[in-house]
Amino acid sequence: MSEAEGARADTPTGITRDPDRASRDARLRALHRATLSLVHDLALERVLDRIVSAARDLVDARYAALGIPDGQGGLKTFVTIGIRDEEAAKIPHQPLGRGLLGAMLRSGQGIRIPEISDHPDSVGFPPGHPTMHSFLGVPISAYGRPLGQIYLTDKQGASAFSEADQQLIEMLAAHAAAAIENARLLQRVLGSEGELTQRNQELELVNSLATAVSSTQPLPEILEAMLGRVVDLFGAQAGVVFLRDETTSDFRLALHQGAAEEAFNRTDTFRAGDGWLGMVAASGEPAWANLLEGDLDPHRRQIVGAGLNSVVCVPLMATGRVVGVLELAFTDLREVSVGEVGLLEAVGAGVGIAVENARLNRQARRVAVLEERERIAMDLHDGIIQSIYAVGLTLESTRMLDDESSDDLRNGLAHSIDGLNAIIRDIRAYILDLQPSRISTDDLEGAFGRLVREFKANTLVEPEVVIEQQALAKLQAAESAGVFLIAQEALANVAKHAKASRAWLNLRLFDDEILMQVIDNGRGFDRTASQEVLGHGLSNMEERARRIGGLLEVITGPGQGTTLTVRIPLDHQPPLDGKPSTD
Repeated sequence: MSEAEGARADTPTGITRDPDRASRDARLRALHRATLSLVHDLALERVLDRIVSAARDLVDARYAALGIPDGQGGLKTFVTIGIRDEEAAKIPHQPLGRGLLGAMLRSGQGIRIPEISDHPDSVGFPPGHPTMHSFLGVPISAYGRPLGQIYLTDKQGASAFSEADQQLIEMLAAHAAAAIENARLLQRVLGSEGELTQRNQELELVNSLATAVSSTQPLPEILEAMLGRVVDLFGAQAGVVFLRDETTSDFRLALHQGAAEEAFNRTDTFRAGDGWLGMVAASGEPAWANLLEGDLDPHRRQIVGAGLNSVVCVPLMATGRVVGVLELAFTDLREVSVGEVGLLEAVGAGVGIAVENARLNRQARRVAVLEERERIAMDLHDGIIQSIYAVGLTLESTRMLDDESSDDLRNGLAHSIDGLNAIIRDIRAYILDLQPSRISTDDLEGAFGRLVREFKANTLVEPEVVIEQQALAKLQAAESAGVFLIAQEALANVAKHAKASRAWLNLRLFDDEILMQVIDNGRGFDRTASQEVLGHGLSNMEERARRIGGLLEVITGPGQGTTLTVRIPLDHQPPLDGKPSTD
């Protein structure tokens, strides 16, 4: 074991620490608690009070308020917190919707400034009103309709509200919009005795959806329960849910209930903008139609052929984008009221949040796995390798102390040292596999250089590298990342299995294709016999190549080394999703 080899035992790169993570997590937990409190009571007055209180607490503001527009450029409701009763008694009237508040009403946009008096729209404060300085205003809206505005002033512990504060209040405002809509729905229910039963069912639907969204229930169970409730409530004969595939951006049939399953299955995939369903997905607006036999839309023709004559379709919305589509179908010709459309939109928003939460949970689990892999790699490198290295040095020192030792003893020590060195190389090879290398899309050459240095440190073999600048220039960002990931996995296989003394990494441009090769002169393998060991890795590389429009070829045999080639035609279709798989 050489000193140079020990010197290479550096701490693995690519591990980042976020000192603000605990604070950010605490604020997100506070936001989660605040949003849960909004669904527990649907009385509008108490909902508004809770929104104001939660907003002030989330960003440490001295004062907070919530205004509800009157539709005439002013405010009909103004809820405050932070102003003492004796101060409030001195203020002659509530805000009239001028100044900063009026600017927000007119623009529908948020405002964040360190000093109120410096803003060109500022008109000062009425007599008796406490002086305020820093300001953060965020609109509350649903489906493009303004519902209200959150106002916060005088950030505690800082001279101004931060961008993070604004983002947090914007997330609260999204949940507040749903809470206000739900509360108004309750008011409408209580205001009409003749519709009380129907409205109670709607309220149960909204409440159950809010509870499901806030729970850890699996998404398929949420969809199954919610679609069943909606189908029953509206008296529909069939209901379907399509969800957006994050990989391809297609919308795919996720769930069907009721009649005409075969008819719906014929349109199990569509793209935004294509046909009836695609129109709703592209616009983010609900649509309904009484079907006619001569309807030209193929999806609706299939439904008519199954005996269904009316459809209503609403988008599933989350963070301002369409993540799915919900469709109901009826045997009778049926008009859909504005109230029913509003309810379906609320359901669509709730289900959309559930879909987005499921996506974020999957992403969080992937991040947790990557972080754990990095931690294991660091522990292996800083702990086990260093301990083995120290033992190896001790054995080397022992061998050098006694020149008269028996040949058997010297041979035994040499064998032990060789064994320890082999163990270190194996562990380093596993670290190479564990660490998820990060590549900037405009630095493929640099990423290859880092990869080669890691490979040399792990195997004591320095690959011969040929990287043509013309080939780099032709690769798109997603292709660069995909090529790098394939090369990384191929070199990891060489380190672990090949026992090679030489290796090559090539990236070249030919007339009609880009070619990337990883070659070694190792022991090679029988692909059939090695399927259990290497099959999954090869399948991963084949899939990565396919996703960037390329083709993977492997030429090998026992004792013949291995040549792995990725061919990317210059006229191929762009990558399926704009990015390579990192699973």
